[in-house]
Amino acid sequence: MKDARPTSITLRRPDDWHLHLRDGAMLDAVAPESARHFGRAIIMPNLVPPVVTAAQAEAYRGRIRAALPEGSGFTPLMTLYLTEETDPEDVRRAHRDGIATAVKLYPAGATTNSASGVRDFDKVRPVLETMAEIGMPLCVHGEVTDGAIDIFDREAAFIDRVLKPIRRKTPDLRIVMEHVTTADAVDYVRDSPRNLAATITTHHLIINRNHILAGGIKPHYYCLPVAKRERHRVALVQAAVSGDPRFFLGTDSAPHSDPAKLQPCGCAGIFTAPNTMSCLAEVFEAAGRLGALEAFTSLNGPRFYKLPPNEETITMVKGDPVTYPERIETGDGPVTLFDPGFALHWRVED
Repeated sequence: MKDARPTSITLRRPDDWHLHLRDGAMLDAVAPESARHFGRAIIMPNLVPPVVTAAQAEAYRGRIRAALPEGSGFTPLMTLYLTEETDPEDVRRAHRDGIATAVKLYPAGATTNSASGVRDFDKVRPVLETMAEIGMPLCVHGEVTDGAIDIFDREAAFIDRVLKPIRRKTPDLRIVMEHVTTADAVDYVRDSPRNLAATITTHHLIINRNHILAGGIKPHYYCLPVAKRERHRVALVQAAVSGDPRFFLGTDSAPHSDPAKLQPCGCAGIFTAPNTMSCLAEVFEAAGRLGALEAFTSLNGPRFYKLPPNEETITMVKGDPVTYPERIETGDGPVTLFDPGFALHWRVED
């Protein structure tokens, strides 16, 4: 049965289980945007240089906290960037001391600032075994980087070539497939009874590859993993609104300055932090599943990460179209906000 069409909905404060905050002037500008609506976020470690050790994660967490508005209750949950030189004991200490919540696996060259990622997965086996022992999740960017594999097929290839072997060899390792973009990934998660979940981004619920390519290249819709065919977008929406606890929000909000996006070899990433909740409410309402929004944004992620859901709530109201700025200004240049291509009538009540 479809939900009724309310004009107000209250839900526990949401969390973002995949977020880029960058550093320096960009961090100062974008951190308050996520802190406005979200209680917690898994922070990506792909800085230059990457956040590899517990000490680096602790220092980065301090910089994030310094960038937050006074009195903010936003909690950054730090991750360590997995390299072939990562020390399992440093990972163990980071987890024990509450410094790092998860470890992030980037196949080398898969996305922005991933050159230090993993090429030989046997070299990180001791780290993965330690993580399985202590219950620390592995967040994976699920794409192969083999140039012979079509960019639209790299997620499906990653499942067969990388993820299945990892899970066979380390079955107790808890894994989050981040920013899934294909029906293949949705089906793989659904067919896995334990230790596997997936995040879905705001923009992949809304755009398909036509948004990037049809009628001229749209650099502000370019991201990695790249948006796929419409049938894959539909599969993502069905997973997100289903209430299945294995799927939850990870925005992958990834700010780049406009000069970095608008060039012959532009950066991959879409900045969605300010308007994510408005976008999601529209998607869930259109699917007749507005009542499932809280599970996707506020309950399923904490359950997988074995954390309590936020006690605070937010209220969203529906009314006249909400106006968001086209871009925000940062010390590194303007950053364009994601445009879903339709009017947003839901807003988070102040």
